[in-house]
Amino acid sequence: MKSLLDQLPSIVAEGKREAERVMERAESNYRLGLQTRELVVPSRDSNWQDLFRQKTPQVTSSSNADPNALIYGDNLLAMAALLAGSDNAQSMRNKVDLIYIDPPYDSKADYRSTIEILGASYDQSPTVLEQFAYTDTWADGTSSYLKMIVPRLYLMKELLASEGTIFVHLDWHVGHYVKIALDEIFGRDHFINEIVWHYYNKMQGNVNHFPKNHDVIYWYRNGDKFPFTKIKEERVEKQRQLKRAWSKEKQKLVNARDENGNLIYIEAEDRGVDDVWYMSMLQPADKTENLGYKTQKPETVIETVISAASKEGDLVADFFVGSGTTASVAERLGRRWIASDLGKPACMMARKRLIDQDAKPFLYQHIGDYQVEQMRSTMGAKFRIGDLAEIVLGLYGALPLPVEENPNKNMGRLQGSKTLVLADSPNKMTGLTTLRRAIEIRDNLMGGWDKVVILGWNFSPTIGHDIEALGQGDRLEVLVIPPDLLDRLKKKGHKLKADEVRFSSLQYLKLGAVSRKQDGEGEALSVEIANYVLLSPEALNLDEANRDKLQKVINSDPLALIEYWSVDPDYDGEVFRSVWQDYRGNTDNDSDPYRVTRTARLAGLPKKDGPRRVCVRVVDVFGFEAEATIEVA
Repeated sequence: MKSLLDQLPSIVAEGKREAERVMERAESNYRLGLQTRELVVPSRDSNWQDLFRQKTPQVTSSSNADPNALIYGDNLLAMAALLAGSDNAQSMRNKVDLIYIDPPYDSKADYRSTIEILGASYDQSPTVLEQFAYTDTWADGTSSYLKMIVPRLYLMKELLASEGTIFVHLDWHVGHYVKIALDEIFGRDHFINEIVWHYYNKMQGNVNHFPKNHDVIYWYRNGDKFPFTKIKEERVEKQRQLKRAWSKEKQKLVNARDENGNLIYIEAEDRGVDDVWYMSMLQPADKTENLGYKTQKPETVIETVISAASKEGDLVADFFVGSGTTASVAERLGRRWIASDLGKPACMMARKRLIDQDAKPFLYQHIGDYQVEQMRSTMGAKFRIGDLAEIVLGLYGALPLPVEENPNKNMGRLQGSKTLVLADSPNKMTGLTTLRRAIEIRDNLMGGWDKVVILGWNFSPTIGHDIEALGQGDRLEVLVIPPDLLDRLKKKGHKLKADEVRFSSLQYLKLGAVSRKQDGEGEALSVEIANYVLLSPEALNLDEANRDKLQKVINSDPLALIEYWSVDPDYDGEVFRSVWQDYRGNTDNDSDPYRVTRTARLAGLPKKDGPRRVCVRVVDVFGFEAEATIEVA
């Protein structure tokens, strides 16, 4: 077997080719898009009413007023979409001033999410989107990691402005190999600094070697020029645990110690920060900043990066955003930002963190057509949607209809019954149009059927409301294709059996009382959530014991499952503008940190003639979303 050093040239070459393929698709007729799920307007923002009069906002770099963006999904696809642009948003190629990334680099890390519901803990394995980082990334050890990171670094280079720079935060596991790749991608002569972050108060433990108490951050420039602001740091006698001491009087090194015996540094009040940063790790007791995210970095590290290498109004990007520290600090320092992560818990945490700090309005976006992209890697470039539909029908236990009635291979029947099964395409939303078409096919195809079952990948947020409104009873059923099916097909292929695959029911939201009344010169609105039905526990990455515990919660207190919910009091059917939010951990609306309030009260709404179209969206603790819309007279 080749050593990593022998493999590295081919890994870098293939990573470049993969990045080029992504960019070719970005420039072709097929362009991967970003779908805006929510324009988040933190509820304390005094100017949120003005947003009702604006058109759909887009992410561009044309002005400092453009919304920032939090993107959920694989960062390779997020960067492809940013490079491609769209009809409403220009390409972000050469528009980013600063990139900071802190990619996962510990192969032994446990990335399961621990969720607290009614005092009980649930350990959830990563979702299908997270699988690539937590399994494929380390399938073959460090070589797999390098195959993941290299094409992404090439795409980051394409996004960087001519005077832009990139900081890559790593540790001893892979830092030295990534440094060689960075030399190749950005050029050895474009290397600026190797920064050592020394977290001097980390617990050392009983080890038979020097304790590993530092990370490294590699800093590269994209072009000939780059910005730099010298950062001053205060060095006073009380600073402890440093490796040398300076006596100002004698102007030489001395062995000075404080009252506890720790080495101290005595000199002038401040000095320029060098390439060794003495900054504490986050401490469990720091409840104001520590969010409990396992790889969270202290704001002081990110603040030093952003302050030194960008100016106010610059665009900062982080494609492994984690708990949202880069976006949070960029926001506070007056920079624009784009943040992306493939973990739903990470994106939920980042969104709540930004709302907490009263951030300017920002977009929460998803990557469109994710399953199509995943199919390309799973089934090859020549895949056909119908081929996948045929596989899905077989795993559900349906027999295909005759080809003359079923040219797209997406319809089947359950043996021994008059039940029609329709497998929807992964590159579209299953919504009202699909439901109506399925009913029409059920009633007319081959003499008609008693029932139609729709198997879907992605669903419109109003799907539960639409099913109810159609009033088909048990003649129409909609089920969810397991979200990890493509990942399992990639690993097991034809060996995957029907009895190993569970298709589950949908989650949906029901509203309670909704009232609207005059409030001074404006209006006030009250919206209550009555019930939330979670996606079947079988669809979650939980073990049997956790599924049983969860079922009891679903039966007794389903609203305890809600992580976040928000209200748009004037939904236009295109962009959901949330101007009121509540979430677990927020005690402004409700004193219980593990619950959300059941009622939203919005005051100071602009007066409106005629009905208001109120839209409510919820996200549960597992990251699933549901929506309900109501006309309020």
